[in-house]
Amino acid sequence: MIGSAEPRGGHSPDRGLYGPASEAWRLNREAMLLLGAGPRALLLQIAHPAVAAGVDEHSNFRADPWGRLAATLRSYLTIVYGTTAAARAEIRRLNALHRGIVGDGYAARDPELSLWVHATLIDSTLVANDAWLEPLSRDRRAAFYAETRPIGRAFGLPDGLLPADLEGFETYVADMLGPGGPVRVSAVARELGQAVLRPPLAPLAAWLPFGSALRPLLARVPLGAYAWTLWPAVGLLPPEVREAYGLPWGARERLVSRWLVAGWRAWRPILPDPFRQMPQALAADRRMGSGRAR
Repeated sequence: MIGSAEPRGGHSPDRGLYGPASEAWRLNREAMLLLGAGPRALLLQIAHPAVAAGVDEHSNFRADPWGRLAATLRSYLTIVYGTTAAARAEIRRLNALHRGIVGDGYAARDPELSLWVHATLIDSTLVANDAWLEPLSRDRRAAFYAETRPIGRAFGLPDGLLPADLEGFETYVADMLGPGGPVRVSAVARELGQAVLRPPLAPLAAWLPFGSALRPLLARVPLGAYAWTLWPAVGLLPPEVREAYGLPWGARERLVSRWLVAGWRAWRPILPDPFRQMPQALAADRRMGSGRAR
C-alpha cells in the first residue's frame, strides 16, 4: 500500500513506495530490459488513437523521441525506486502536468486513457522479463500486479476501473487489443512509431560530453543505420500490433534480435552491476544499505 514504507521515527531507511522485497524492485533494474520494455510500452500507448492524437498535439515527440522515452523512464523509476517523498512528488507533478493536456477528443487525465498507459508499463515489464530473462511464475506476476494498483489509484484511477487482480488485468489487456477493442494503430501512430524506432540522433548531443561538437555529426547519421538495435523491442510487440504498424518481422529481424539478446545474456553475469543496472535501482540499494535487492 502506498505510504506503508514510511520510515519510523526517522531511524529506518526510507523504503519508498515499494521496497527491496517487492517484485517492482526486482523486475525494473536491468537496463537492457527497460530499453526493450520502454519502446514497446510507447508503441502500445500510441496504438490507442486518442493517445496518439494527444501525444502528437501536445509534445515534441517527433523531433525528440529520446526526450519522451527518457522522461518516461525517469518518472517511472523515481516512483519505483525513489524515496517516499520523491515518489509522491513525482506523482503529484505528473498529475498536475496532465491536468492541462486537453485536446479534441483527448484528455490526459481521462481515466480510460490513463488506465491504458498504466497497463502498457505493467504489461511491457512482464513481457520483457519473460522473453529476455526468465519466465515469471504466476505468483510473481500476481504479486507485481498487486503492487501496481495503489500507484494507479494515486494517478486518479478509480478502484472500480482498475482490474482487481492479475486475471482481470490480463482480460483487460486482451480486450483492449482484441477485435472490437479501442486499440487500433492510426496513421498518426504509424508516423510517431517511426520516431520511436528510427529516432534522430542529434538530440542525444544534449546528454553527451562535447555535445555541441557532436551534434552536427549525429545529425548526419542516416536514420536506418541503427534501426536494427531496436528490433528486439519490436519482437516484444503483440504480432497484430506489429503488423498494424507495418513493421517487418522476417528471418533477418528475428535473427538479429536473437543475436542481440543472446549477447546480452552472455555478458550479463560478467558485467558489474553499474554497467547493466539502472542508476536509480543502485541508488535505492545504497539507501537501504543492502548493496543489492535480490
